[in-house]
Amino acid sequence: MPPTDASTDAGTAPHTTAGRDTGPGADTEDTLDLRLPDELLAFFAEKAEEATGAAAGGAKAEAVGGAAERAERNGGGRSTVGMAQASAPGTAWPAPVAPAGDDLLDRVGDWGPTATAAGVFHLVPVDLDRDLPLISRWMNDPAVAAFWELSGPGTATEDHLRAQLGGDGRSVPCLGVLDGTPMSYWEIYRADLDPLARHYPARLHDTGIHLLIGGVANRGRGLGTTLLRAVSDLVLDRRPSCARVIAEPDLRNIPSVSAFLSAGFRFSAEVELPDKKAALMVRDRALRDLL
Repeated sequence: MPPTDASTDAGTAPHTTAGRDTGPGADTEDTLDLRLPDELLAFFAEKAEEATGAAAGGAKAEAVGGAAERAERNGGGRSTVGMAQASAPGTAWPAPVAPAGDDLLDRVGDWGPTATAAGVFHLVPVDLDRDLPLISRWMNDPAVAAFWELSGPGTATEDHLRAQLGGDGRSVPCLGVLDGTPMSYWEIYRADLDPLARHYPARLHDTGIHLLIGGVANRGRGLGTTLLRAVSDLVLDRRPSCARVIAEPDLRNIPSVSAFLSAGFRFSAEVELPDKKAALMVRDRALRDLL
């Protein structure tokens, strides 16, 4: 297939598994390889240590340890969203998954600009008051709405952005600014802490990307390929702990899948997600200079 530009979202519309039952029947066989991230295990260990010697400390540590074991057996342990799905209604799970002060994505806002064949590109974290009208307009483009499903007169786009901006930093929404002009929307997220990790053999610090090219004038010119390579390079440069960049474009979005392949990603597997059939795309640090 000849390289084509990612004409709408460069393929990775976010899957929406929050609140859905994605239990063992929805998992792929590869999910058996999953394990709790070291960050989460460290958190549980810290809480257990704090509880030592307290009257109710033993019971609390036992409950937390049992919950961790259940989460691991169910393929969970990647995010508070995933754990809430496996827990009883009303269970209060702690929000942090890393020690206080840590940034789960190594401060995306400080990554700075990068030179590309198309111009100087910069990922700028979303400011809701400033950027909502522009992002909403892009989401209401029928070509984009077919994959992102955030169109309409309501607050779907705003709610989607607020959920990330008010979270623990495992997903950072950004504007893509090319030569000073906002022209794309990105989400940089921890794939290993996302419900996506139920559906592939996730590794610690796997970093995912979602992308849409905003204006029609910027589509069909190869920008998707250029920017996907530039942003995945940024991830690998700025996140030394990350060995792989992950994406899961809809298999129907052929221009998107093509753009990822042309940007140095490899097709890893076909993945059945709750809301779409996706192509799991991977860019490996070890193959970075070969593809």
